[in-house]
Amino acid sequence: MQVWKDYQAQHKDRFLNELLELLRIPSVSADSRHNEDTKRCAEAVKQRLTEAGAEKVEVCPTAGHPIVYGEKIIDPSLPTVLVYGHYDVQPPDPLDLWTSPPFEPVIKDGKIFARGACDDKGQFFMHVKAFETMIKTNTLPCNIKFMIEGEEEVGSNNLGIFLDENKDRLKADVVLISDTSMISLDTPSIDTGLRGLAYMEVEVTGPNRDLHSGVYGGAVANPATILAKMIASLHDENNHVTIPGFYDGVLELSPAERENLNKAPFDEAEYKKDLGVDELWGEKGYTTIERTGIRPTLEVNGIWGGYTGEGAKTVLPGKAFAKISMRLVPNQDWVKISDLFKAHIEKIAPKSVKVKVTAHHGGSPYVTPTDHLAFKAASQAIAATFGKEPIPVRGGGSIPIVALFEKVLGLKTVLMGFGLDSDNLHSPNEKYDLANFYKGIETIPYFHQFFAEGSKK
Repeated sequence: MQVWKDYQAQHKDRFLNELLELLRIPSVSADSRHNEDTKRCAEAVKQRLTEAGAEKVEVCPTAGHPIVYGEKIIDPSLPTVLVYGHYDVQPPDPLDLWTSPPFEPVIKDGKIFARGACDDKGQFFMHVKAFETMIKTNTLPCNIKFMIEGEEEVGSNNLGIFLDENKDRLKADVVLISDTSMISLDTPSIDTGLRGLAYMEVEVTGPNRDLHSGVYGGAVANPATILAKMIASLHDENNHVTIPGFYDGVLELSPAERENLNKAPFDEAEYKKDLGVDELWGEKGYTTIERTGIRPTLEVNGIWGGYTGEGAKTVLPGKAFAKISMRLVPNQDWVKISDLFKAHIEKIAPKSVKVKVTAHHGGSPYVTPTDHLAFKAASQAIAATFGKEPIPVRGGGSIPIVALFEKVLGLKTVLMGFGLDSDNLHSPNEKYDLANFYKGIETIPYFHQFFAEGSKK
């Protein structure tokens, strides 16, 4: 609608400046040193929702970081969309790899560089500004509720409790999320599913202290060496995960489904060039698109132990640690996979060391039905602003709470993301293209329009 375009064009600079203010708040949920920052960010989100026209906006305390809730009910008989997002961000480390400070946003080459620019401040804020557009132009076609949390990056542990305690308040017809990517602005796409997650930590203990590697080396098991051997054994020569029972029940796609999935544009040479690698690596028998969308994986997220400072210190470390995540696909239960992982690590650990395995957090995989009214509305909305139909794709990431939306609230979720896989999510120099930010604000009102119209039929 022209009235939307006119309003957005008139206020685009303000929209951007408000986002930059949010990006300056270091709302790192994993680091307790930033607890006050997460509270400050929640208050800032509350302010922006209120200014946009939401009602009953409040910062809801939890046992962890707060949740921001707001709503606009124009007519109880109309459909209701529950918009979910998160204001917390990943830790910015390693800081020395950033070309500009992570919480001092910089605009360069049409892109915003800052932690949280795409994941997920830039993306959830599109919904706030799209909502404002509809409110200020008196064109809101349905009811909208917002639930913006502060613990997505650490497993959303308290959001499940919030859902259970607020089922009536959160009643809606569908959940709408922008926390995923599309192929490109030239080739729009919609995620039809997310992988689940099981996040583990392994601690290996050898001697009761760090030892002189000359005096004791060769006589005492080195925890770092033992840990490295155990991790290396978790994949076989075909890069299959070797944990017994890991693949039990994994949903296999039919040849036709795999063929359709691989129709998405993919340039392997460009992919390798962008990542700075000479060869790709992964499970034998599957394409890169399949490996990152429909297959489960196991990856080391961090490994440390002993002396890692400048120069040399010849020690045999008393302890070594690793953080390991497993991405899961339909029919894999993250609690069961966590238990299988723990049992396997404990079994393969030699008697010369002790191991401790801790499950940090996880979530179930999720698949969106493409015949759902809301998915069709999202496809129509993208077609309206991009001029072409979006390609259905499987997302490789995880949003642990999505499966709970269906389990607790009985709601399907539409994943209408506007980021790019190249946006350096969870990495230094995270970015978000201004074109994608503004395109999201332009597209989202169409989703509400088409969803409201479809609900009448």
